[in-house]
Amino acid sequence: MSAHAPAAPVGGKLVTPVTLSLLVMVLAMAAVIGVRLVYGLGATTNMNQGYPWGLWIAWDVVTGSALAGGGFATALLVYILNRGEYHPLIRPALVASLLGYMQAGISVFFDLGRWWDFWHIFWPKYAQVNSVLFEVALCITAYILIIMLELMPVVLERLGWENARKKVDRLLFIFVAVGVLLPMMHQSSLGTLLVVFGPQVHPLYQSNLLPILFLTSTIGMGYAAVTIEGAISSVGLNRPFEKEILAKLLQVGRVLMVLYLVVRFGDLIWRGALGRAFELSLPALMFWIENFLFAAPLWLLATKEHRMQARRIFLGAMAMALGGIVYRLSAFLVAYQTGAGWHYFPSLGELTVTVGLIAFEVLAIILAIRLLPILPVHQPGMRSTTP
Repeated sequence: MSAHAPAAPVGGKLVTPVTLSLLVMVLAMAAVIGVRLVYGLGATTNMNQGYPWGLWIAWDVVTGSALAGGGFATALLVYILNRGEYHPLIRPALVASLLGYMQAGISVFFDLGRWWDFWHIFWPKYAQVNSVLFEVALCITAYILIIMLELMPVVLERLGWENARKKVDRLLFIFVAVGVLLPMMHQSSLGTLLVVFGPQVHPLYQSNLLPILFLTSTIGMGYAAVTIEGAISSVGLNRPFEKEILAKLLQVGRVLMVLYLVVRFGDLIWRGALGRAFELSLPALMFWIENFLFAAPLWLLATKEHRMQARRIFLGAMAMALGGIVYRLSAFLVAYQTGAGWHYFPSLGELTVTVGLIAFEVLAIILAIRLLPILPVHQPGMRSTTP
């Protein structure tokens, strides 16, 4: 994946056992959604008065959008910080971000009790300017539109409309700047959501620094997701695994993980809450698991020699991504303790929708890279290194 190689569709069959299996999962999701829209949340979810949000928010929105942060995080490096060596990563990162954020937006729509009133979010008369959720909803919607604009040159290039593509390229810096700002706003605001719940959130996860913790971990998760996507495409499409450029990308992620861990533990010590990490409780267990995963890339990729090993790069990225996943699920579900008598575990319907959304995202990525110029041309004679 050379920085000078042009992008091109990879081609290949669109109908395969893999794509058909993914389509079946998407259709199963659609069936559950139909039941939910007609008969309500109670017919398809295990949410209740004590747990007004569940898997669709904790995973599909909070976690899914964080993993989709590779788009704005990579754009920050490529365009804002002018590190052109990462340019080959930007298109696949933006495609994954678009689909991840679409997943988040769709999930919010499913989760609305009165889903038919969703348009109130965009109508000034109903604006709740003091609401964190209002800001998150607007930012996510706006960011989806921005990513579409950032990817417009890809479509124009595929259609052969070079003049139109060049005109759009001249305005691209505006979209990029806004596209970096918006995710930083709503990713930090997702942490703010927990702040307002006060003592209902376990002390290991309740902090006024949650916006900073959510934002720094999101960027690290974004770089990890881009690396994992590169590894999967190298194996699935028999393409080179660009360990040099991905190792540099993870180096930035490692710096952010150090910052995250310093802030996380420093905050706990300052608040006198670190002792709660040594209790025999599920939040304490999840706390140590997540921080072990966040710390793993620090020693997996500790030396230059380690950073040149494809397997270590892949494992480091997986650890970074899983650490963020565990952190978010723990903060929104495990650490959320609303009081005695209330319990929550995802229903089969919730699991079906979540799996279906993931299948939809994977299916769309496969179709995109086969039909659109997303990935750089595989140069003949380039050695393929699999993780």
